[in-house]
Amino acid sequence: MKSLKLSHISAGFIAVLVGYSSSVAIIFQAAESLGASQAQLNSWMLALGVGMGATSILLSSLYRIPVITAWSTPGAALLVTSLAGVDMQQAIGSFIVCGLLIFICGLSGWFDKIQQLIPPSIASAMLAGILFQFGVGIFHSLQQEVFLVSVMGLSYLLGKPLLKNFNIPFVLVMGILICAQQGLFIEQSIDLSFAVPVWVVPSFSVSTIVSVAIPLFVVTMTSQNIPGAATIKAAGYQPPTSQALCVTGLCTMLLAPLGGFSYNLAAITAAICCSEEVDANKKTRYIAGICTGIFYIIIGLFGATVVSLFLIAPKALVVAIAGLALLNTLANSLNVALQKSTEREAALVTLLVTVSGINFFAIGAAFWGLLFGMLFLWLSRALSNKLSVASNKI
Repeated sequence: MKSLKLSHISAGFIAVLVGYSSSVAIIFQAAESLGASQAQLNSWMLALGVGMGATSILLSSLYRIPVITAWSTPGAALLVTSLAGVDMQQAIGSFIVCGLLIFICGLSGWFDKIQQLIPPSIASAMLAGILFQFGVGIFHSLQQEVFLVSVMGLSYLLGKPLLKNFNIPFVLVMGILICAQQGLFIEQSIDLSFAVPVWVVPSFSVSTIVSVAIPLFVVTMTSQNIPGAATIKAAGYQPPTSQALCVTGLCTMLLAPLGGFSYNLAAITAAICCSEEVDANKKTRYIAGICTGIFYIIIGLFGATVVSLFLIAPKALVVAIAGLALLNTLANSLNVALQKSTEREAALVTLLVTVSGINFFAIGAAFWGLLFGMLFLWLSRALSNKLSVASNKI
């Protein structure tokens, strides 16, 4: 408690705000594609919130690193299209199988070994590519709400040298005040109710495992866990990937019957909590991870009430505060990515592919950016070595 700062609390709040507001609609679509009732949808939000909160608190506390977990957003997008014709019980069974596969990956330790092969420049370039859209989003939101975003940007510039770790909370407060003064909050009814868990008995079929569980596992590992581990690594920490996979895989298996379809390492929200603006002391930034977990649990327990509160905030406010909170992390990532001249082009390839947003086989651009960057680095080194050997012979 002595190390707790307002910046830890605000980072946790902003991380949850960004996480929910950016993809909660996809979760609704995935649940609705199964014909979920309102009670079941609330149960999904309860399971996801409590699961993410408990795993974030556990991992951050154990390893003294801001380890943030999240639901698999690409996985949810995959479910929207792949659950057609699948009943709820079979879908729950596929979620459990996906959790089991993630748990096995963590137990075997092979994922951790792959992480050791990725140079910091490539990992940082991938992270910069992921964060790039958030930086650009500041200026897209400026076009939507000129006065709001201008005041937030000016507040950021003025507060940065004076407030330091309290700068982002200050900017957020200024944004909320402007929204209230300008009447920008969306007027809609707020559902005042607590979420109640709804247990669904799972059933298993080979076809559902092949068409849902395995693709969900692949997407979660490639599009979520790899960028998540790279984010922690880029912040200067050694990510406990194997342990995190064991925890998130086990959590998925336990909470799948309530709607917890998949848990994994977070990238964007983790970047918010790993920033120097959260805490100048790298050793106490993990408290922001604990705060994030607490906010996740609160949101899960309050279910539809808190979700509806998130939805009344204007999009420009959410996009601008996310971009400003990640600006310093983006700058640091670019600096690390382009530091080594021998790895600069490979890092640039990683950055460009990640920013491009390409998607093959339902696997996101972050994975392909990492793959293309590593291939470019490996081929350039191989060609360089061969040319060096040939010149020595001559």
